[in-house]
Amino acid sequence: MTPRAAAKAHYMISAVAQRYDIHPQTLRLYEREGLLKPSRTEGNTRMYSEEDLERLETILSLTRDLGVNLAGVEIILNMREKMDRMQREVNEFVVYVRQELARGLGDWEQRLGTALVRSHPSDLVRSSEGSPRAEQDPPSAPPDPGARDPSP
Repeated sequence: MTPRAAAKAHYMISAVAQRYDIHPQTLRLYEREGLLKPSRTEGNTRMYSEEDLERLETILSLTRDLGVNLAGVEIILNMREKMDRMQREVNEFVVYVRQELARGLGDWEQRLGTALVRSHPSDLVRSSEGSPRAEQDPPSAPPDPGARDPSP
């Protein structure tokens, strides 16, 4: 079977049940519980894709090898999906950051040079205390001309 044909391969419930040594009712239960979502033919026959089989292998590993109940399997599968989604978002963010870095510091220097308030890029970096470096040592305030002299 070619890789392209393998990606489109679908298996009927009886073949899947036999391949994994489980009863077809178990597959139906997994579907009722929302753990598996096989596609259906026009005649309403369940057809399992390679992705479905990978998910089934995970379910069987959790239940058979680790003793996880179906409620636990559902939580684990949902968490894996969320983690996969978050990983995709992080990957997209990394690509964005790399693109921005590729634009170079020249672009930032140009932006800072045309800013209304000129500053050096290091002035914009926050210190460990959370304030910008420029504010770490604020200048002392000039004396207030309207204040009374406390000396007698």
